Amino acid sequence: MAGPMNGVRVVELGVWVAGPAACGILADWGADVIKIEPPGGDPARMFGKMLGGELPNNPVFELDNRSKRSVVLDLGTDEGRAKALELVATADVFLTNIRVAALARAGLDPDTLRASFPRLVYAIISGYGLAGPDADRPAYDIAAYWARAGIAAALTPPGGELPFQRGGMGDHSAAMTAAAMISAALFARERTGSGDFVSTSLLRQGAYTVGFDVNLSLMWGVNVLVGGRTRMPNPAINNYTAGDGRRFWIVGLEGERHWPPLARAVGHPEWLDDPRFATAGARAKHAKELVALLDEIFATKPLDEWAAIFATDPEFFWSPVQTINELIDDPQFAAAGGLVEVPEQHGTTTMLATPADFAVHSWRPRALAPELGQHTAEVLAELDGQRGERG
Repeated sequence: MAGPMNGVRVVELGVWVAGPAACGILADWGADVIKIEPPGGDPARMFGKMLGGELPNNPVFELDNRSKRSVVLDLGTDEGRAKALELVATADVFLTNIRVAALARAGLDPDTLRASFPRLVYAIISGYGLAGPDADRPAYDIAAYWARAGIAAALTPPGGELPFQRGGMGDHSAAMTAAAMISAALFARERTGSGDFVSTSLLRQGAYTVGFDVNLSLMWGVNVLVGGRTRMPNPAINNYTAGDGRRFWIVGLEGERHWPPLARAVGHPEWLDDPRFATAGARAKHAKELVALLDEIFATKPLDEWAAIFATDPEFFWSPVQTINELIDDPQFAAAGGLVEVPEQHGTTTMLATPADFAVHSWRPRALAPELGQHTAEVLAELDGQRGERG
């Protein structure tokens, strides 16, 4: 189970989440990821304390850093910078989410490394992009992805409070884009022999996440209204509450296809001929009334009973609204490959899997996240050996 990236070496100079998460995906897929850390370590190592004090492990850091090798280098010194350049010389990919100005001070900026290593794939994840007045502005995903890219505003009802992002949402989304662009660049290098400079930003990733809204504004000049339960123009795309208090979402996107199964499921096939509800336009006009009727009906049975009724019609699309704990216990999530066993000292520990599988080049995490500097001596010894072979 070496993974499709087996044989690819990645040097990571990343902090917090976006850069390390992208390299975490590549490490899962089999890449040898060497994580360069300062003497104080990646600040994401503090997540454990931030989330609850002195705990036995750091689940947030583990997700993005398993199967890597940690090397401590002080890039403020000539020796540290020289060792970093030696490492990059052995790499297929250099990935960072450090600002370019700081990279230039360490001699690890794109122009310098690409001039020295033309086969290198240089990848960077920025907050706001690499050009423009805010190119060197610091950013976390809640600023660049969630707030500035329009997502928070797009999810806020009129007069309502801004919603809060869950940790790392934008970072993990951008990380998947970074893994994809690196894979594409490596594929192109196989054909051309040349590396590439690839980049993405949290701002761009956020805009793409709400791409429907952005393109509607660009092409039609209109803004999408924030949805509300009682004013949904299509009541067949809405959330409802069963009699036991459990919530669920009906996804009747195609009116003429999905409305009849809903009417039958709630025991009102006559609604199909009712002038208030017979067409999509009529249902939109009478949406508030229809939602109220559905609310009353769904309150009469627990969700398990409704689930059995919904299952009788393959054209009825719906999903329970689950908590994280319910997701973890969901047998379908496990069957879909959502969980993975990561080797540890006395067996394995269950973690979240990265969301891609390969039938031929299957992958499996090789180890827990490294301790700070755990592999410094090992990796530097490899460099000494390679230097000896060359000279």
